[in-house]
Amino acid sequence: MLKIAYDPIYAHLLPEGHRFPMLKYELIPGQLLHEGLIKQENIFTPERLPEGIILATHDKTYWHELRDLTLPAKEQRRIGFPLSAQLVDREICIGQGTIDGCHYAFDYGIAFNVAGGTHHAATNWGEGFCLLNDHAMAANYLLNNNLAKSILIIDLDVHQGNGTAQIFENEPRVFTFSMHGANNFPYRKEKSDLDIPLPDGVTDEVYLEQLYHTLPQLIQQQKPDFIFYLAGVDLLATDKLGKLALSKQACKMRDQFVFEQCVGDHVIYSFPDN
Repeated sequence: MLKIAYDPIYAHLLPEGHRFPMLKYELIPGQLLHEGLIKQENIFTPERLPEGIILATHDKTYWHELRDLTLPAKEQRRIGFPLSAQLVDREICIGQGTIDGCHYAFDYGIAFNVAGGTHHAATNWGEGFCLLNDHAMAANYLLNNNLAKSILIIDLDVHQGNGTAQIFENEPRVFTFSMHGANNFPYRKEKSDLDIPLPDGVTDEVYLEQLYHTLPQLIQQQKPDFIFYLAGVDLLATDKLGKLALSKQACKMRDQFVFEQCVGDHVIYSFPDN
């Protein structure tokens, strides 16, 4: 059975006029139910991450400043959200949703998280609407509990997964792959195991050709026993800030191709939180 992590807290209330589109987290499961693509039993509500799992990935001081709402104002501005207890609760709910999704992926081959993909959060900083890195915490959880020995993180958001790259820069069991806009945020890039920076205005044919050429070889080379996939849609031509020019059809073809390549591996898809 396909299992999808969702909680109403995902659609966190922001100040009026804030540019982050929180409403999408209500619309995604609502639309899937409306169209009959899923049923209510496909959706599960996560609990909250234990602190030990957070500290296996994130710096203790940074986490305590988030938890205690004492993060310096400059660091809060870097994240882009007003810091609050509910926002932190949202983040640890999303993180648990990704870990729960890992267990469902072992059971059923695949699972989804409506939010997640918080790939700009690094060991001791958050930015770009990301406080804690759910994929990184879940990957470390799998490694630390001997549930996986080789993990591949496929990040196809328009923004580089800089936080994920920083967290795993010295971890050979986790391979980080990011294909992103070269001239988009973050402007200071980290070094993934494989980065493919794309120029502005990349269209369907060029994007898909690059993906088709890269991903099968990468999976064959790494032979992962678990895959995380960050399925960003901000590479669409309709995205005002994405700087790429893909059609909806190409985005659909991208996801179908990734899924086909991942058949036989356990995989969790996240829709990015930024």
